[in-house]
Amino acid sequence: MAITTLLSVALGAILANNFIFAQFLGICPFMGVSKRVETASGMGMAVIFVMGVASAVCWPINQFILEPYGLGFMQTVAFILIIAGLVQFIEMFLQKSMPSLYEALGIYLPLITTNCAVLGVVLQNTQKSYDFITSVVYGVTGGIGFLVAIVLFASVRERMEFSESPKAFEGFPIALVAAGLIALAFMGFSGLKVW
Repeated sequence: MAITTLLSVALGAILANNFIFAQFLGICPFMGVSKRVETASGMGMAVIFVMGVASAVCWPINQFILEPYGLGFMQTVAFILIIAGLVQFIEMFLQKSMPSLYEALGIYLPLITTNCAVLGVVLQNTQKSYDFITSVVYGVTGGIGFLVAIVLFASVRERMEFSESPKAFEGFPIALVAAGLIALAFMGFSGLKVW
């Protein structure tokens, strides 16, 4: 696997194919947890970890269990079960071995079970026929792209609290407008040619 391929997959996942701004996956936690930079960064770090681990766990299951036995049609159901079980296992492990980290993550770990970006990354790994290394790189950098997007949006939302907007746009509507403008800015990366 050439390093240039891994680099292009990584840059694509962070900028051009950002899960939130280009693929519109993970919008629920993006809008719900992005009111403060601290909470947004906590959610983003948890998503990076779970996306990377889910990519590493789902790839061999798909490669050695689902595909050889003609069970490719069960990918979505199998991946949902794997992700839910993985998040529960991680939550129990952190609660027993690292209680301080468990307390710091709080509600973010259970929320990741319902984050469609995590399911999206493992499904795209199989659809794009990535090998194991590329799948893990895509999962981790997809999570980094999620972190960049949610922290950027949280900082904008924190500033919007102190600005005046028309009565009809106060609250959630102006947040949607801001998210749309940031997504337009990220569209500029789609035409970027690195080499």
